[in-house]
Amino acid sequence: MSFKSGGASRSLGHALSSRSSPPVHDDEPSVVVDDAQRSFWASMPPELLRDVLMRIEAEASSWPARQFVVACAGVCKSWRGVVKEIVMTPEVSGRLTLPISVKQPGPRNFPLQCFIRRNRTTRTYHLYLGLTQALTDSGKFLLAARKYRRPTCTEYIISLNADDMSKGSGTYIGKLRSNFFGTRFVVYDAQPPHSGVTISRSRPTRLVGSKQIAPRVPAGNYPVVHIAYELNVLGSRGPRRIQCIMNSIPASAIEPGGTAATPTELSFGNLDSLPSMPSSGSKSSWTENVSGSLFAKDEMLVLKNKSPRWHDQLQCWCLNFRGRVTVASVKNFQLVASDSAGQEQDMVLLQFGKVGKDLFTMDYQYPISAFQAFGICLSSFDTKLACE
Repeated sequence: MSFKSGGASRSLGHALSSRSSPPVHDDEPSVVVDDAQRSFWASMPPELLRDVLMRIEAEASSWPARQFVVACAGVCKSWRGVVKEIVMTPEVSGRLTLPISVKQPGPRNFPLQCFIRRNRTTRTYHLYLGLTQALTDSGKFLLAARKYRRPTCTEYIISLNADDMSKGSGTYIGKLRSNFFGTRFVVYDAQPPHSGVTISRSRPTRLVGSKQIAPRVPAGNYPVVHIAYELNVLGSRGPRRIQCIMNSIPASAIEPGGTAATPTELSFGNLDSLPSMPSSGSKSSWTENVSGSLFAKDEMLVLKNKSPRWHDQLQCWCLNFRGRVTVASVKNFQLVASDSAGQEQDMVLLQFGKVGKDLFTMDYQYPISAFQAFGICLSSFDTKLACE
């Protein structure tokens, strides 16, 4: 049995997508087929199965056609394993396909163009992958966040599900938390960004076997980004000044041949995956402030906002967003890498800007992931009276 044209594999993709929905994680089957159908699909010869899935993956080069690839991953465990093998990471393919893609670094040579829709009434923010060059397309939904005001801080809960943004949800993947003044933020991942990290002590822990974990599962606190907005004590005019310390990304990642951690699957509520807590005496003075990293302070990637220039005719600060930002706003920024001497690099790794009343573009590339970029951009929405 063989497929001599793309039509057959496309038909198979259509048939499967009508029966299944995108899998969230390996422990939650999402295919609505009976046992007999699942047994039939699972018993396909491995060589034939791989050939069919590779054809579907090659033909479905962009969304919405990529839904057929995701549908194949939802058929059964064996299909899912093959799909995860043949679908390349965003770094290599330049595509976001499976849910884990939002935690993986973006492409090296070009940015992935996304946009954020804000709903002021519900205090929610939705991240979409842009499907065309136009700023008006509907996009492919990626992540959602809801803003919660606490007595001493603000939190943004981030989820894979636009309809369920709670820490107890099976689709909760992290959060953004501010300090009281809205000048410092931390992006927390619900699962370790790489092996060997330590869970933050910002919440009480309880003992499970020989391991200590956060009282809620999957609400792990693994700091992946520390964001600081410079205080504007003199009240001078100008854009916000931002510094981002990427806990889980080494500074060498932006050099030729450099690499950043690339998770391969999402895990929810897996107690065995949570690392042991080190003794308090084993922490350095740096990790007491920026915990959960395998790297020393001078080894972490540091991002800072690209310095704008003052335009005399327009009487405003300007940056070249290459047509991706059309409305002047204090929220607009471009982030570039900063070396140990504080010198800016040329390549923009993340840019964020306003294009409508509640519409903003977000473009990011390697070594930043969509999740990290979304968290950084959410911090720009928060009120910062001390910085403006």
